[in-house]
Amino acid sequence: MSKVAFLGVGTMGFPMAGHLARAGHEITVYNRTAARAEAWCVGQGGQGAATPAAAARDAEVVFSCVGNDADLRAVTLGDDGAFAGMSAGTVYVDHSTTSAEIARELAGVAAARGISFLDAPISGGQRGAEEGILTIMVGGDATAFQRVAPVLAAYGRSVKHLGPSGAGQLTKMVNQICCAGVIQGLAEALNFGLCAGLDMAAVIEVISKGAAQSWQMDNRAATMVEGRFDFGFAVDWMRKDLGIVLDEAHRNGATLPVTALVDQFYGTLQQRGRARADTSSLIALLRDY
Repeated sequence: MSKVAFLGVGTMGFPMAGHLARAGHEITVYNRTAARAEAWCVGQGGQGAATPAAAARDAEVVFSCVGNDADLRAVTLGDDGAFAGMSAGTVYVDHSTTSAEIARELAGVAAARGISFLDAPISGGQRGAEEGILTIMVGGDATAFQRVAPVLAAYGRSVKHLGPSGAGQLTKMVNQICCAGVIQGLAEALNFGLCAGLDMAAVIEVISKGAAQSWQMDNRAATMVEGRFDFGFAVDWMRKDLGIVLDEAHRNGATLPVTALVDQFYGTLQQRGRARADTSSLIALLRDY
């Protein structure tokens, strides 16, 4: 059991912090919208803090799950940032999806203070967070990783150290490239089957047992056929992630034609008022949903 802090108790962070509390850790939470932190405290029995620095004070491990690079800087740096409240020898674990550049930058700032910074983005969606079965991709110091790995097991089914600072974020980019392509392929396949007049429940049942099977098929095919998208990982969030991917590809020389095209499709969904719809809503561009 450890004394920990969790910064950002939104859609993902709320249940993740809950798993830490149920594992017996003493936890303090911070959220930019204070009412969200208060709601977490009422439900879980932890305590809230007015600033990231206050939440991080005396914590052995500080976790964060926020929106983007700017949000991560806001909760780590400055007089009210978590680094200001952390002691030398402690560990900061960031579960946000950000650029690899900010991960390396903050790892350097943290090291100057005697703090270990791990970039540890997650995959598995809201359901994975609620059920405690997330995949966690970690970059940073291997010794620090070994220290926090048992704590991460509270909500991580697969937790793996992948290399130096930034490696976790780069691995998450690989993950999002795969997801974008699979969702578009699934959308086209389902639309094809519907246009052909097939019994799509039967089609999904049989092909999900073969080489076409994927997490997206298992969890989203039925709702895609029904035109239901009011849940899950939002188009806005995927668009943010794919922007990070395409920026990194520009730097490292990778060619991502399919990813770039799917990013444009998500942009069209945003323009059509589906910014908060699940990413599986790509099929709506092919059907009259």
